[in-house]
Amino acid sequence: MRLVSAFALLLMAGTAHAETLTLYTSQSPEIAQQTVDAFQAKYPDIKVEWTRNGTSQLLNVLRAEIAAGDVKPDVLLVADTINLGQLKAEGRLLAYADAKVGSYEKSTYDKDMTFFGTKIISTGIAYNTQSAKPVETWGELLVEDNKGQIAVPSPLYSGAALNHLHSVIDVPGIGWEFYERLAELDIAPDGGNGPALKAVASGLAKYGIIADADVIRAKAAGSPVDLIFPKDGVSFITEPVAILSTAKQPDAAKAFVDFLLSKEGQELVAKQGNMPIDPSVAPPAGFPKLSDIKLLPLDADKAVADDKQVREKFTEIFGG
Repeated sequence: MRLVSAFALLLMAGTAHAETLTLYTSQSPEIAQQTVDAFQAKYPDIKVEWTRNGTSQLLNVLRAEIAAGDVKPDVLLVADTINLGQLKAEGRLLAYADAKVGSYEKSTYDKDMTFFGTKIISTGIAYNTQSAKPVETWGELLVEDNKGQIAVPSPLYSGAALNHLHSVIDVPGIGWEFYERLAELDIAPDGGNGPALKAVASGLAKYGIIADADVIRAKAAGSPVDLIFPKDGVSFITEPVAILSTAKQPDAAKAFVDFLLSKEGQELVAKQGNMPIDPSVAPPAGFPKLSDIKLLPLDADKAVADDKQVREKFTEIFGG
């Protein structure tokens, strides 16, 4: 007798009996809807209910659910590996040894197969082309003329900003001194990449420390913004996906992971305006070659171990 997988049985049961896959994501609402729609088009018998917020806010909700013994999401699709690394260390992620990582660069997924990068998103310097001039390094931002004129997302809200903080604090020439100087220039990190980009595009700020795709999309749409990849390096995130160990629908969650890693999922990444991790999928227009960018590596294990004190020092610097 041929064995039928639990996931196949789920599909055979039809929508009337299909369970719901619950997703928590930090993707923007528009991008998240596109992602869910594309997945459901391929798996019409899986209903996806999704909630989006900044990565740190989502993790706060998840922590409250863990404390209450009522964890709702089956799968997380968030900005950075630091928060997922912490969940992994606590045994809260499900290892998926058969995830379709193919020949992807090993640095894009967890060696223990508990979370998987879905794209490359670097953080560079955005500037308003009508009020500011391009710079070549991070340090060139730190001048009196830019007092109160640099939009910076908060690492206490944004996963990309948290990843950036951990990536640069030990880099010579950037380090904690960069953030201390920002505070001296009356810069108050707040919110995520969206508000920071709006501040730069509207002229409220001359510069912003913002994820690449947001700026490139805005430029293509006609906003007076452009992006600099500083020669002293840029941080990057992979927007990883992970399945919770408490997932009520693990088979559907695995299908979601496989979709994001598939060529179809990677083509969606490029269509949405991000750099795919699949080298066979062409990046969207406006992106440089990865070989032309200096990427700043992140020691994820160290970041997890140091995260509490790093957040505390950041808060101390900016008086939050």
